[in-house]
Amino acid sequence: MLISLLFQNPMLFLMLAGTLIVSISVHEFAHAYIANKLGDPTPKAMGRVTLNPKAHLDPMGTLLLLVAGFGWGKPVMFDPTYLKNPKRDAAIISFAGPASNFLLAVTLAWLINFLPREAGLASLFQLVVYYNLVLGIFNLIPLHPLDGFKVVYGLLPAGLAMQWMQMAPYGIWILLFLVFTRATGAIINPVLDFAMRALGL
Repeated sequence: MLISLLFQNPMLFLMLAGTLIVSISVHEFAHAYIANKLGDPTPKAMGRVTLNPKAHLDPMGTLLLLVAGFGWGKPVMFDPTYLKNPKRDAAIISFAGPASNFLLAVTLAWLINFLPREAGLASLFQLVVYYNLVLGIFNLIPLHPLDGFKVVYGLLPAGLAMQWMQMAPYGIWILLFLVFTRATGAIINPVLDFAMRALGL
């Protein structure tokens, strides 16, 4: 558990906690920013178009983040009635979160090439790359309430999309089962290993 590091290695605990908080904040900011750009003023009115972690951290999600290394941010609310193409735009807004984590990971992986491998900053960047990839991949799992569910909905034809939405109530239970049985690792790790190798890390 992440909290155990507080007593074993306080510095590593602070680095991990900071990395996770920044990653979640970037993720939620991206949702809010794109929703605002697509014409929905709701996230801006709720103070979500910001990188300030205070706007994005959920109390219970943050507590679990520090205790177990697994948590979540405060979901960004948006109003589909403001969107020109609600089905497509909702998928774009949903994809923006994982995409922001991938973009941050790629950017920092590139910057690592200019740093000495033994440098502390290089190690920190590698940690941020790793957790942003994990967060992005995890959120693209196509189960409600994860972003991947809405992305798939936006890509499906209207008829299939309606059938897809009928699966939403079961998503959280399947997701909890996968998390508590650690089966998410079987989904995430192969993609994560490929991404880390592709980035040269």
